[in-house]
Amino acid sequence: MKREVIFTIFGLMLLCPTFGQTPRKEANKYRNEGYHLVWSDEFNKDGRPDARWWSYEKGFERNHEAQYYQRENVECRDGLLIFEGRRERRISHEYDPNGRNWDQKPLYAEYTSASINTRNKFTFLYGRMEVRAKIPTSKGAWPAIWLLGVKNSWPHNGEIDVMEYYHIKGRPHILANAAWGGKAQWQAIWDDEKIPYSHFTEKDPAWGDKFHIWRMDWDKEAIRIYLDDELLNEIPLSKTINEGTRAAGFNPFTQEQYILLNLAMGGDNGGPIEDSALPMRYEVDYVRVYQK
Repeated sequence: MKREVIFTIFGLMLLCPTFGQTPRKEANKYRNEGYHLVWSDEFNKDGRPDARWWSYEKGFERNHEAQYYQRENVECRDGLLIFEGRRERRISHEYDPNGRNWDQKPLYAEYTSASINTRNKFTFLYGRMEVRAKIPTSKGAWPAIWLLGVKNSWPHNGEIDVMEYYHIKGRPHILANAAWGGKAQWQAIWDDEKIPYSHFTEKDPAWGDKFHIWRMDWDKEAIRIYLDDELLNEIPLSKTINEGTRAAGFNPFTQEQYILLNLAMGGDNGGPIEDSALPMRYEVDYVRVYQK
């Protein structure tokens, strides 16, 4: 009997490796609302992100972005997960002189950054996710906290953007979005909120120099996205039903999702990059997931 109990406790420790590093007060933060902490990464160990939970993207990925993703641009240091966007030239492993895709055309990348995710390592269905972070706000910066569903191709797998930041028509905005599948294969239906950055800096001119808490509450009824306890967007799950393709009629937000953290630069939404602001840093203090 003792062996079984010890094994169970050890197994729980493996499932939640940083739980013991999370202050007890924080672990019990939402207990009065019925939540308990089920997974977290506090980034308290210097070096690369924990390989048990995080994988890397490599190369050019999406949205015609300027950065080339590589693992060298992200590390844990002094209790933070730090992404660094740099101007540096490197040869693209995706280069193909006969290729038709946008990511095959450049022989060199002129910018580098990093993107990590918990795909096939940690997923969850419903709950509260909380991320404390400080984001870069220069032109061309496109940091994000987001989730993707484990089944079906995008956008029919469902996308939740807990945080995006970029310039729209020359003005910086913070976004809180969800997307699901439209009638065509790569067509998304969006429920997005674009909040001018000035909405936050008018209250606090030093907003960009501070850490803030992004939170997502996700249940069978809705997805609610908050920034420092201010509700930015509420997406009823009654409307997030896929159209078209083999995933028609499926609600992607009733399946497990995995977490992505990345610092994109330029591209379709990032816009022109302000080289004088480089290197840019995106710093994450912790990622925590609570469930009832």
